[in-house]
Amino acid sequence: MSDQKFRLERVRAPISDPELISDIRRVAELVGTNAVSFRLYRELGNYSPSTVALRFGTWNLALIAAGMVVAGERNISDERLFENLMRLWEHYGRQPRFRELASPPSVISSGPYQRRFLSWMKALEQFVAYANSQDSRPPIPVEIVSGHKTGRDPSLRLRFLVMKRDNFSCRACGASPALRPGLSLHVDHIKAWSLGGETIEENLQTLCETCNLGKSNIH
Repeated sequence: MSDQKFRLERVRAPISDPELISDIRRVAELVGTNAVSFRLYRELGNYSPSTVALRFGTWNLALIAAGMVVAGERNISDERLFENLMRLWEHYGRQPRFRELASPPSVISSGPYQRRFLSWMKALEQFVAYANSQDSRPPIPVEIVSGHKTGRDPSLRLRFLVMKRDNFSCRACGASPALRPGLSLHVDHIKAWSLGGETIEENLQTLCETCNLGKSNIH
């Protein structure tokens, strides 16, 4: 019979993505910033920043997942810059202001806009020109087979056009992020896509999250 004794080993549970994101936000709140650097997190974070970077792919992707501003990132595509502007426009229900790039839900700081467009006003002008241009996305083959001429999800341009047309307000109840900060707006099909409705401006409307979910429950 073996004389070996049982030993107690402490097994640490794997760290979840939400725990990592929560800790990045904790550090941001602790120092009062929305741009947590790799070095800053190494000093104040509860986990290794290398572990965080490996989990999300890169440190910047971890910041984006946490809703933080990515500082110092270069060569950001126009599409991503415009997506961030759209995010702010939806959030505030109006044209965003320069200083709002430094606060959530913005995930890109002011630097990339200044380097790419030279000024904030020129960045807004380019975004509006981009959003107002003709939507030329090619149809998706799978959806053509299913009888649709358009894809299910509206493009960034089309989302902006619909929300701008509806004054960034819910067409059902009139709620707007400009009056209710944090309100989430959705672009919804009037005739459901599953019932043959196309993703075109005439068949889209702006609804708040509550009205959109209520509409879904009716069908």
